[in-house]
Amino acid sequence: MIYSIDVEKFADGNGDGIGDFVGLTEKLSYLSELGITCIWLLPFYRSPDRDNGYDVSDFYSINPKVGTLDDFLTFLHCAGEHGIRVIIDLVVNHTSDQHPWFQAARRDDETRYRSYYVWSADPPPVASGAKSIFPGEVDSLWTYDEVARAYYFHSFYEFQPELNAANPRVREEILRIVDYWIAFGVSGFRLDAAPLIIADKGLEHANPRDPHGILREIGSYLQSRRPGGVLLGEVNLPPEASDAYFGEGDQLQLLLNFMLACYLFAGFAGEDAASINQGLSLLPEPPPGCAWVNFLRNLDELDFSRVPADLKKNVFDAFAPKEEMQAFGRGIRRRVAPMLNGDQRRTELAFSIIFSLSGPPLIVYGDEIGIGEDLSQPGRNAVRVPMQWSAERNAGFSGANAGKLCQPIVAEGPFSYKKVNVADQSNDPNSLLNGIRRFISLRRNQPIFTKGRLVRLSAEDPAVLVHGFEDAGSLLLLVHNLAGRRIKTEINFGGMQPGKFRDLIGEVEYAGAIQPRLELEPYAYHWFISEGNGS
Repeated sequence: MIYSIDVEKFADGNGDGIGDFVGLTEKLSYLSELGITCIWLLPFYRSPDRDNGYDVSDFYSINPKVGTLDDFLTFLHCAGEHGIRVIIDLVVNHTSDQHPWFQAARRDDETRYRSYYVWSADPPPVASGAKSIFPGEVDSLWTYDEVARAYYFHSFYEFQPELNAANPRVREEILRIVDYWIAFGVSGFRLDAAPLIIADKGLEHANPRDPHGILREIGSYLQSRRPGGVLLGEVNLPPEASDAYFGEGDQLQLLLNFMLACYLFAGFAGEDAASINQGLSLLPEPPPGCAWVNFLRNLDELDFSRVPADLKKNVFDAFAPKEEMQAFGRGIRRRVAPMLNGDQRRTELAFSIIFSLSGPPLIVYGDEIGIGEDLSQPGRNAVRVPMQWSAERNAGFSGANAGKLCQPIVAEGPFSYKKVNVADQSNDPNSLLNGIRRFISLRRNQPIFTKGRLVRLSAEDPAVLVHGFEDAGSLLLLVHNLAGRRIKTEINFGGMQPGKFRDLIGEVEYAGAIQPRLELEPYAYHWFISEGNGS
């Protein structure tokens, strides 16, 4: 179970209005009680902070606004005491233009740092179809530097010059960064922009004969320094292209399942299981020891650039009809609960699906309570709102004056901190928070999720999503009604003959209640377990 945190938006421990490692450490008991087993931290390195910390100016130091190295080490130690592993962002496709490497490179074309980046005396022709990661905000992949008197390459913003992975010294630097943080006890890394690291950067290529070699190199080094360490890859490509990033299990062990998130929301929009089943059928089977990481959204926009245009239109019409809800012409910059109109039944249903699939589930901080968004904020900051801990001042996020907060609290409307917060939901057994806790607990206590064989099943009604896991005579049956209507439907078990079922969530025995027909309330979900089914 992976939980994604932007440190400066989570909890302020020193009262300056910015979340920090002191505050995060104080909240580890909450995360442990939630059932989290792995925290993924967004960048916390020293940075000018022009792109949410992804413009790194020093890979070896902590951004002072979120704390000190001692604060980080205290957090890491306490996380370990709670049985929680920590992975951190490895942002090595580019640096900030304020990084000492780039500053040295632009001032002296003879220094070794010059070849850490990709330069050209003239702007090379841009390959057909090549475009910035931020279309509409960044028009060119090449920017002229007055000091260097040359153009440098960048896929992101112009203040994020691209590192040249074709240079062996750059690869050595990457391994040195890995080594530094592994020595403190982190359990692995989320590799940012993995396809761009190995891509053709206009003039340079990591290795034309073996472009994935650098990923194997990082993976091999990580395993040698921390056996069992994990690389989680940001690989936002079609599934058939993403599969290569697993390699033979020797590159990235985990890949974020961007494609499935799109098909899930298509299923929610159309109340149709066929869309979700289509998304699942597109995914190649990962090698042993590897998996897809399933999520409803991450802290970037929900990206629909790689799915059919009609699917994107249907989802946008349903969940992002206003331009302010969209980003870069391709994505949705909204949180899960507001997209589903604050309907707790539907939100729980969505998370039930995520927690019932093969592969680790990922949840973004705050989504476990149904936190809202702030569309008045620019770009991706719309979803990176401060965490809502209580109905007290500043949502319990910080004791600072409101004007000093790193970002305004969501204070108005149905998702105001006065209506949506951890304290209130902790005391309500029927809250979304406690529903998510149940999902996590059930998943952790059912080894059939990892040991079992995934079984594709179907229902008579097209709005019902059905799948299962089979192991040693047991069948775990997962049933989800995507529709806002009551349904009676028949489940097709494909030749299997299940015995009596028990509902794991309601702890109710369903003797004979699933066959021949199952009754489902609107947006209902069930996790049924059957012992002793036959074929």
